[in-house]
Amino acid sequence: MPRPKLEVADIFRTHGDAYRHAHAGHLNLPQLKVMSSIEICRTAALGGHVAACTKCDHRHIAYNSCRNRHCPKCQGAAARDWMLARMEDLLPVEYFHVVFTLPALIADIAYQNKVAVYGLLFKTAAQTLLTIAADPKHLGARIGMTSVLHTWGSAMTHHPHVHVIVPGGGLSADGARWIGCRQGFFLPVKVLSRLFRRLFLEGLVKLHSAGKLSFFADLARLADPSVFAAHLAPLRRTEWVVYAKPPFGGPEAVLAYLSRYTHRVAISNHRLISTDGDTVSFRWKDYRIRRGDRMKIMRLPTDEFIRRFLIHVLPSGFHRIRHAGFLANGIRQDRIAMIRRLLDSEPEPDQMAEEEASAGANEEDQLQPCPKCGGPMRVIETFLRGQLPRSRAPPLEEAA
Repeated sequence: MPRPKLEVADIFRTHGDAYRHAHAGHLNLPQLKVMSSIEICRTAALGGHVAACTKCDHRHIAYNSCRNRHCPKCQGAAARDWMLARMEDLLPVEYFHVVFTLPALIADIAYQNKVAVYGLLFKTAAQTLLTIAADPKHLGARIGMTSVLHTWGSAMTHHPHVHVIVPGGGLSADGARWIGCRQGFFLPVKVLSRLFRRLFLEGLVKLHSAGKLSFFADLARLADPSVFAAHLAPLRRTEWVVYAKPPFGGPEAVLAYLSRYTHRVAISNHRLISTDGDTVSFRWKDYRIRRGDRMKIMRLPTDEFIRRFLIHVLPSGFHRIRHAGFLANGIRQDRIAMIRRLLDSEPEPDQMAEEEASAGANEEDQLQPCPKCGGPMRVIETFLRGQLPRSRAPPLEEAA
């Protein structure tokens, strides 16, 4: 994919200092770190290496990436590495995609209590699926899942929800059988929605009673238990959005989907169109339009664009990808092996060897071919932060 003409880094480098000055005291440490990381990503500030073609001796500089999980430029490589690690977990069954979304009245509370409420969202979504799937009236099996937190809508507004990818079936209570779903159907959405609503509201009330929620500005009144109860009352009667998409076409389609979703950030560089100093224009998808072209162009003041980007910065150490059920980290490897035996579906040895070799390839083996002649490139020099490369001839070209 060609390098975008405009990047979030360009906007931060040009307007970041002014934004930090104008909002001093209102930005937390993770947000400041994200801004700094994106600004210096793939610049001399992080060091890098010089690569030379083994055929024509063409050379170019490649600067190191910041590897911040909120940096749009760094997520491609991170997603590929994560996907290589997940390939061995795929099963030859249908996979389903379920989305759990928080109502707007709770999204505001979540923004001021990210660790507590986002954590509760993960917990209750998983508990809902595990409970309904274990019920003999539905599936009667112990399932597994991978959940990914997204906190944004297409316009970068605050819209917290989790995408859950679930194999279509699970283990029987005694672990002796694989119980598969009906083809094309996982679990009833209305049943999931109502249990999710009850479990989440119960958990939120417990957090409030334990003094684990904080409220500021317009929400300060919610610190009072009676006001908080009144705030939640309408939510007990509304339908919460739980959406089950059609099953994937197969395990390969699951991988393709996950590679797009697991390491996505609030906006990709390829959605940016232009900036004139005062505004930023970008493409967004209007989901309110049911038919026709949903893609539109939004133009925001630069300060508002930066603000919307930063509201999606997660607290340090918070995991935005989680696994539960038989895919939980502590038991996943053993459970996958057990399920493969039950399905009589061992992975192909050649395929495993190829994946392991790909995962173990070093950076030098993964260098792009020479842009001049197509020959293989090799690293001839590395340099640290703040250093300049010693290689001078022939003239160096900066890599994209």
